[in-house]
Amino acid sequence: MSATNFKEAAEFIHNDLRLKTFPVAAKFLKSAADFPEKTRQPSKVLGKKVALCQAVTMARNYGWTVGLTREDVICVPAAVMFGLSDSENPPETLTRLFCEVNFSRDEEAAKRETQSMNWLQKGEFPALVVSPLQRASFEPDTVVVYGNAAQIMRLTQAWSYMTGERVSGHFGGKVECDEYLIGPFRKQAPCVVNPGNGERIFAGTQDDEMVFALPGKAVPGLIQGLQEVGKAMGVRYPVTPYLNFQPDFPKAHKALGKEVGIA
Repeated sequence: MSATNFKEAAEFIHNDLRLKTFPVAAKFLKSAADFPEKTRQPSKVLGKKVALCQAVTMARNYGWTVGLTREDVICVPAAVMFGLSDSENPPETLTRLFCEVNFSRDEEAAKRETQSMNWLQKGEFPALVVSPLQRASFEPDTVVVYGNAAQIMRLTQAWSYMTGERVSGHFGGKVECDEYLIGPFRKQAPCVVNPGNGERIFAGTQDDEMVFALPGKAVPGLIQGLQEVGKAMGVRYPVTPYLNFQPDFPKAHKALGKEVGIA
């Protein structure tokens, strides 16, 4: 899919769903030398490290193209999961953290959860770039769309219309960046994600926001699905209320209505 087509796809998704923020394109890179022109690295441009989810917010709110290496990421769980730390056993490292901060009742529960999450190996992809999809100069590995529950509903409708498959969700309430960035890339399948606690604190993700993420190569099919699904019934976003009925009012309204000739 060409950059021009991604621009058109992004604009269609944004306008069709009336999104508050831009759809985001993400790509895993072997080197920071592969960052697109005008990529902003937080450690260089801002002089500080950020949480990975902050970079996604910069892309979807500011319209920035943001590049991340281990020098740019301060979030320990994300750095461990994305292979940007010195940990030789990332699941074991995160298991220990979950126990220490009371995100798991015991080591067994923590281990079971961390083993079910998505991981990049140490040094597998030393760099990550995120950008508004409409401005992406690269073929994205993953595309991420933030929206409210009804907007995400439309995206799941589009996917199931095209594929006959329901969209999965894998919720833990924490460290969900692995779900919406690594997950679609590894599994080559879409997912619905409920952003975690840290993202809502540090990245400004709102209480009503959820995520639909999919492999970049699946975007054309998603667009076709959005254009077609529910068309025979006029299904769209915002969801239109049904108004072809006569409402029933309280007794006081009815009594007054008789007096004034409305009933």
